[in-house]
Amino acid sequence: MLADRTTERRLNIPLLSPIGRVFLAFLATAGRLTLFAGASVSHCVRAPFYPRLIGHQMIEIGYYSLPVVGLTAIFTGMVLALQSYTGFSRFNAESAIALVVVLSVTRELGPVLAGLMVAGRIGAAMAAEIGTMRVTEQVDALTTLSANPFKYLVAPRLIAGTLMLPVLVLIADIIGVFGGYLIGVYKLGFNPANYLSQTWDVLETQDVVSGLVKAAVYGFLIALMGCYHGYHSKGGAQGVGQATTNAVVSSSILILSFNYVITALFFGV
Repeated sequence: MLADRTTERRLNIPLLSPIGRVFLAFLATAGRLTLFAGASVSHCVRAPFYPRLIGHQMIEIGYYSLPVVGLTAIFTGMVLALQSYTGFSRFNAESAIALVVVLSVTRELGPVLAGLMVAGRIGAAMAAEIGTMRVTEQVDALTTLSANPFKYLVAPRLIAGTLMLPVLVLIADIIGVFGGYLIGVYKLGFNPANYLSQTWDVLETQDVVSGLVKAAVYGFLIALMGCYHGYHSKGGAQGVGQATTNAVVSSSILILSFNYVITALFFGV
């Protein structure tokens, strides 16, 4: 009996030890990320501030991301109108296309797709830039010069991301609804006045506000993950590339996760 228990323990330990290592590594990473986020937020609300750096990041995140976000939004609205017509025409419910387009774009597709596009563009750029500074010891040089890296590198990006992504999403909402309008009027033959009237009648303030709140959270998460992975990168060019990949993947996962949480808070039953 004792020999059987010893054999069972020997068989279980190799199976459980990898799970334990992964779980402990996850806890360690979560702890580092929490401490990093706390330090970053504290520097965002404390003086001194760098308006020029914040303005530069706002232009990088907002203005230069507008083309890709706009293209994504307009084609999303157009495809959504086409697919809605294909499904609703089976039930003679074509009049609901305007409702589906405006609610889907403002509540979900606008914030999520804009967040994913910005994560792929800005999150990767932040991780690559800060990661390069880390592996070339420029971050250590800032500390030597009595310039706090969190205040100089992280805080402007967090502030700019949190402020500019709602602006991008608001523009994306307008462009996406306009894309649905183009398809509905010029391809499906709807009356322009009726389409606009139906769009305006079903749209509520909560629909737009929920999307903008999501956008602010997504902007913070994208900037946080880009700065975090770049700040902790190591190992030269290979480490910078790994940090860039991790920043995009983690930002995308967090966007989709927080999308459910915020939706449940606003519209949960």
